[in-house]
Amino acid sequence: MISLRNCLLTLLVTGSVLFAQKGELPDPKLTEFWTPQPPVVSSPEGGVPSDAIVLFDGTNLDEWRIARDDDEGNVKMLPANWVLEDGAMIVPPRAKGAKSSDITSVQSFGDIQLHLEWRAPAVTDPSKVSQQRGNSGIFFMNRYEVQVLDCYQNESYVNGMTASIYKQQVPLANVCRPPGEWQTYDIFFVAPKFDPDGTLREKAHITVVHNGVVVLLNAPIYGPTEYRGQPSYKYHTPRQPLRLQDHNNPVAYRNVWVRELDL
Repeated sequence: MISLRNCLLTLLVTGSVLFAQKGELPDPKLTEFWTPQPPVVSSPEGGVPSDAIVLFDGTNLDEWRIARDDDEGNVKMLPANWVLEDGAMIVPPRAKGAKSSDITSVQSFGDIQLHLEWRAPAVTDPSKVSQQRGNSGIFFMNRYEVQVLDCYQNESYVNGMTASIYKQQVPLANVCRPPGEWQTYDIFFVAPKFDPDGTLREKAHITVVHNGVVVLLNAPIYGPTEYRGQPSYKYHTPRQPLRLQDHNNPVAYRNVWVRELDL
């Protein structure tokens, strides 16, 4: 089906060619679009855009759950148990041998803009280096990870450092602030697209802005995050939850909101 906009573009191009052949300049109104007007969004300085979905405002964990497999292999959603402190939610301490407490969003999303602030804990043990310092992660669609890590004067493998797509994409710069200071991520995630038969039509892509600096720009994601081996896409539904990782480090998060993008 040919869209109205495509028809208009065809007419504009044809008209411009005819004018050019006659040596005349076309009416500028021929290249002006007035509809449809984009929605109006208010965005107060330092605040939350009016069309954003707030996932954490510092007061409660109502928008988050912990997924647990029961003895029959069924997934049960339990209340999030992260620590609430001074407007932040913090990965809780974990007893040796206990399961991780990754939290997943109650709501599911496709293409989104995500804003959040995170803080790596102050270094108390200098022997902890590389991936042992301030380790966490943000999983889009519960499977594609942007790494959270304390890489301030702390080197690690570059495809696993702060703001990397874990084991896939290396950030353009290290913009880490010292541990104990708040940092910001503004991330623009375009979900993968699948054909009805489950065949991948388009990879996921991501742009990451770390502390105001672009460190990944429309970078392709090659499949779900894998610790071992190579990533490979498998069909999933177009909307999935976000997940924040418990890597047994007391990383803190605050001011978490998303905007759904109609692309």
